[in-house]
Amino acid sequence: MYINLRSREVSGDISLLFPGWDAGNERVAVFGAHDDDPLLGAGYAMYAAMQQGAEVFAVIFCQGDCGYSSPAQKDTIVETRRVENENAFVKFGMKKENIIRLEYPDFSLLQFKGKQLQNGGDGSLLKIIQFIRDYGITRVFIPNGYREHSDHTAAYDICMADIVQAGDSVVSDCGRQLQQVKSYLQYSVWADFSPEDALVHGADPGIRANRAIISPPAVEQHIHGALREYASQGIIIENLMQHRLQRKTSAGFVELYIALDPRPVLDFAPYMPVIEGLLRGN
Repeated sequence: MYINLRSREVSGDISLLFPGWDAGNERVAVFGAHDDDPLLGAGYAMYAAMQQGAEVFAVIFCQGDCGYSSPAQKDTIVETRRVENENAFVKFGMKKENIIRLEYPDFSLLQFKGKQLQNGGDGSLLKIIQFIRDYGITRVFIPNGYREHSDHTAAYDICMADIVQAGDSVVSDCGRQLQQVKSYLQYSVWADFSPEDALVHGADPGIRANRAIISPPAVEQHIHGALREYASQGIIIENLMQHRLQRKTSAGFVELYIALDPRPVLDFAPYMPVIEGLLRGN
């Protein structure tokens, strides 16, 4: 069940979440700062998209090198997280080859934003453009950038800056062909969203998400089963599982998003009456 929280529309049609959904031709990418983020924040939507015939991908920015809870794990945690990541997503129902890991260091992602690093190395831009173009991505989920982990904020900034460039006539030798992403949704792992969208639309700033999905309990349990593969993150996962109890409604479990436009066109129309009034001395 899909909900537009601004128009208060409820529907069983996935087009309410993904406008203009083209069944059988959709390729959805969920970007995550860390490898457990997509399942934690966008698992219901990933599941729904797969059930509707979409090819779903997960793009993981960071390698998990700070994700050890005891010093004994320090030297093995990156490889452990790779294995856990693969096992969790395959158990969830994704193809192994649809997991794209960029292997940036934890707590350091922001410095990799852009085309070229200060040391002359490549930043995120060309990697993201090539991925979107080569895989023909039509829809994306991006992390919440508001007061979560610093890597989540960096991932949000990178996605907002880089993904839209895949549809522009720039670096035309990067990737197979230009690819315009049709819709963007922002998801949260645990922190509240920014009030910006609600304030801009004159909505209650306490209701910050503008889209929602309600999934049956079986889907929530399915995600629990996949997340249990992250044995090294047991304490963190358990705390987040407790937080997820707030999702339960009489109809199932809720996941929240913000539908957004990464490149809103400046509309001059609202300014004209004001400017004309000032010119007339009103």
